[in-house]
Amino acid sequence: MLQIKQIKKTYKTGDLVQHALKGVDLNLRDNEFVAILGPSGSGKTTLLNIIGGLDRYDSGDLIINGISTKKYKDKDWDSYRNHTVGFVFQSYNLIPHQTVLSNVELALTISGISKSERREKALKALEEVGLREQAHKKPNQMSGGQMQRVAIARALVNDPDILLADEPTGALDSETSVQVMDLLQEVAKKRLVVMVTHNPELAEEYATRIVKVKDGNIIDDSNPFVVDASAVGQEQHKNMGKLSMSFLTSLSLSFNNLMTKKTRTLLTAFAGSIGIIGIALILALSTGVNSYIENIQKDTMTSYPISIDAKSFDLSDIMGSGMDPNSENEKVNHDKDKVYSNGTQIETASKMATSITENNLTPFKKYLDNPNSEIHKYVGDVGIVYSYDVKFDAFAYDKNGALVNTDGSTLSVGNNSNLSAMNSMMEARNSMVGSSLSVSNDTFQQLMPGKNNELVSDVVKDSYEMVHGNWPKSENDVVLVLNKNNEIPLTALYALGLLPSEDYQDLMDSVENDDNFKAKQYDFDYDKITEQKFYVVPSSDYYVSNGDGTFSYIGDDESEVKKLLKNAEELNISGIIRPKEDASNANLTGAIGYTQALSNKVTKHAKESAVVKAQLKSPDVNVLNGLAFEPDNDKEKIADAKKYIENLNVSDKAALIKTISATSGQSNMMSMDSMSEVQLASLLDSYMQNPDDEVLLSIYNNSISSGSYDDNMTAFGYVSEDKPSSISIYADSFEDKDMISECIEKYNEGVSDENKITYTDFVKVLMSSVTTIINVITYVLIAFVAVSLVVSSIMIGIITYISVLERTKEIGILRAIGASKRNVSQVFTAETFIIGLCSGLIGVGTACLLLIPGNAIIHSLLGTTDVSAYLPVSNALVLIALSVILTLIGGLFPSKAAAKQDPVTSLRSE
Repeated sequence: MLQIKQIKKTYKTGDLVQHALKGVDLNLRDNEFVAILGPSGSGKTTLLNIIGGLDRYDSGDLIINGISTKKYKDKDWDSYRNHTVGFVFQSYNLIPHQTVLSNVELALTISGISKSERREKALKALEEVGLREQAHKKPNQMSGGQMQRVAIARALVNDPDILLADEPTGALDSETSVQVMDLLQEVAKKRLVVMVTHNPELAEEYATRIVKVKDGNIIDDSNPFVVDASAVGQEQHKNMGKLSMSFLTSLSLSFNNLMTKKTRTLLTAFAGSIGIIGIALILALSTGVNSYIENIQKDTMTSYPISIDAKSFDLSDIMGSGMDPNSENEKVNHDKDKVYSNGTQIETASKMATSITENNLTPFKKYLDNPNSEIHKYVGDVGIVYSYDVKFDAFAYDKNGALVNTDGSTLSVGNNSNLSAMNSMMEARNSMVGSSLSVSNDTFQQLMPGKNNELVSDVVKDSYEMVHGNWPKSENDVVLVLNKNNEIPLTALYALGLLPSEDYQDLMDSVENDDNFKAKQYDFDYDKITEQKFYVVPSSDYYVSNGDGTFSYIGDDESEVKKLLKNAEELNISGIIRPKEDASNANLTGAIGYTQALSNKVTKHAKESAVVKAQLKSPDVNVLNGLAFEPDNDKEKIADAKKYIENLNVSDKAALIKTISATSGQSNMMSMDSMSEVQLASLLDSYMQNPDDEVLLSIYNNSISSGSYDDNMTAFGYVSEDKPSSISIYADSFEDKDMISECIEKYNEGVSDENKITYTDFVKVLMSSVTTIINVITYVLIAFVAVSLVVSSIMIGIITYISVLERTKEIGILRAIGASKRNVSQVFTAETFIIGLCSGLIGVGTACLLLIPGNAIIHSLLGTTDVSAYLPVSNALVLIALSVILTLIGGLFPSKAAAKQDPVTSLRSE
C-alpha cells in the first residue's frame, strides 16, 4: 500500500515560482492499474517522479507499506528506487552501448547480486516479455516495441512492488501500443502499476482506476481507496535494502561505452599520453645520463677512495692554502712600486712538514668493524679495505742461474743518477695514485680482494682482461700485469729474472753515457713467460737464533739466502692481464699482482716465527743485541755499552779502540798504525778493565742503536690485525662519499685529540665541481617533467568532462534504477581509470619505440655508446601508475559534477 499525504512541490526559477503539487492526498492499493490523466503542466509527471523517488517533495509524506519517507536521505531514496520501484519511460532509456541482457541486469548489478543469479533473473524477465532470444542484441538493433518491452523487463527484474510508466506508448504505433498495454495490464495483477498518459481511451480500456489531475490538485478519482487509520498503525522509518555496485561493474559499463567509440577513445588516450611520452623520454634520457654518471662515480670512487694512512696529511687543505704565488686568491698587502718577496712556497712547505700527523687506526677500525656504525649506510659495493705492511722478498733465477731479488736491490749499480731518477718518479707516482694496497716492493703489488673471500675483486676483473691463463685460484698464483700495448717496463724484466741480471750494468752504462740511447725491444711468448717461478722469503726468515736468546740478520749473505729458498713458498704466473679498452680503474702499478691470501699466509708465518715469538716474550729487550730498548738511566746505558763491547769480534774491537783514541784526545798513548787487529782488540780489552764512564756513554750514544719494539716487529714482518697501515673506504657516489666524510667528522667529535683521524679526500681535490653539474642537470629535467605533468592533467580533465556531457542520459538511467551518487561518480572514475591506463601504456610503448632512433642519434652526436637512454621497468610501471593517478585526479571534478546532476533533468537530455 502506498499513501500520499498532503504532498506539496514548488519549483523556483529566478523570480518565477510554480506550484506543481498543492497538497495532494492519494492512497494506492498493492495491486491495481492506476492511470493518471491531465493536461500538460497539471503536475501528473511530478507526482509520478515523487512516487518513484526521482524528485523530492517539499512537505507532506510518502508512505510505502507503513514506512515513512519523510526523513529519507539520498541513500534511502536510492535503495527505495532499486528495491521497490521499477520505471518504464516513453523514450525507453536503454543504455545503447550495453546489450539487452546487460541493460536488464543493471538493476540487479546495483543490488549486489552475484553474476550467475542476476543472469538467470534477467533471462527470466526477458522471457516474460517474449525477448529471451534477443538477449545478445544491442538496443539499436531492435524495434520500438521491443525496446519498450526490454524496458519493462528491466523494471520488473528486481521484482518491485511498484511499476511506474511515464507515457509508455507515446513513441509507439497503435498495434505496438496495444501489446505494451496488454503486458502492463498483466503486470498489474501482481503489483501496483501507475501510468501517466495523455490517452484517455487507453486509460479507460486498461486501467482499473483513473485519477485526474489539474493545476496540482486531484480533481477526480474513479475508484478511491480510503484507509482506516486505526488499522494502519504508526508509520516507521527504515531503509528498504542495501546497494552494492562493484568497481568491476563500473569498469564494465565504462569499457563498453568506450568500445563503442574505439577510434575516439584511442585518440583521446593518445592525447592524454603525450605528457607521459614526454616524461618517459626525459626519464629515459635522465636514467641513461645518470647511469653513465653513476658508472663514472663508481669508477672514480674505486680509483679515489677515502684513504686513511697511519701517517697522513690533508692534501686538500694544503692545496687550498695557495701554492701558486700568482693566484688571484693570494692576498697582497703592499703597493706595486718595488720588488717584494713572496714566502708562499716556503709557507706551503712548512705547512706540509708540520701537517703530517699520525692516525691511531686501531680505535677507528673498531668503529668501522661495528655493523651498527652509521658509516655503513654509505659504503659502496667494494666496501672497506684494510691494508697492512706485509714484509717479504720474492726471488727468481734468471736464465743464467743468477739469483735476483724482484725488488731490484740486486740490480743496484752504485750511485747511478738515471736509476735514482726512475725510482723517484715511481715513488711519486705511487703517492699520487693513493693506493691503499701495501706492497713489499714496486714490482710486486697486491690485488684488491673481492667479496665473500674471493681472491680478486670484480673491480679488478672489470678493468683488466685475461690475455693468457687464468685468474689466481690459490695463494701461490700471481698474474703478470701488462699495459694496454702488451708491454712491461724493461727494468721489471731484469728484476723478474726474465732478462740476464749481468746485462743490467751495461744497460745503465748506456743510459748514462749515450746521448742517443734507444732501448732494445724484447718479446716473450706467453707460455715461456709463465714458466718463470718466484720464491717468497718472509722477512722473519732472515733472522736466525744465536743460541743465547739473540738473533742475527742473514739477509746480506747470498749463500744463506739460497738455503732459505730451498723451503720457500713457490709462486706461479697463472695468468697475464692487460687493461681493457677505456678501463677507468686500471691502476695497478706493479708488474706482478699477488693475492691477499699470500699476504695472509706470510703474516701467519711471521707470527709463528722464532724471532717474533722471542720478541713478544721479551718486549723490553731487543732480541737482536740483547740490550734494553730504552734504558732508564746512564747507569743502564753504561752496562749495555760494556755488554755490547764484550760481544764484538776482533775487527770491530780494533775499529772501536781507534775511535775511542781519536775522540778522547789520547792518541799519544802509543802509535796504533803499526799494531795488528789482534793487538788493538787486546788493547780495548785492557781499557775495559777500568773504562771511563763518559767514554762508555759516548760509545752507547754514537755506536749502539737500541732501536724500538715497534721497529723490530715491523722488520720481522709481524702484522697486528688491529693496526692496519692504511684504510680505504669506497663509496659508489659523490653523495655517499660526502656522507662518509661527515661520519668521520662525527667520529672525530667523539674521540680524544690523539685519536682524531686526518685523511686526504682526493675526489674533493680533483673533482669538486662534478656534483654541481649533476644537480643542475637534475633540476632541468625535473622542470621539464613538471611542465609535462601539468599539461597532462589539464588534458585529462577536459576529456573526462566531455565524457560526462555525452553520458548525461546514462546518468539519469542509472539514478532511476537506484544507482547512488557515489555509484555514478564511480562509473566515471572507472572511465578515467581506463583512459589513464591506456594513456600510460600508449605513452610508455611509444616512448620505448622512439628510444630506438633516439639512441642512434645520441650515439652519433656523442660519438660513443656509453650514454644510452633507456626506461627501466620500474620507471615504466611508475609512469603507468602516474598516468592513472593523474587521470583520476583530472577526472575528479567531472565525476563529482556527474554525481550531482538531477536525475529527472538527465533523463530528459538527448
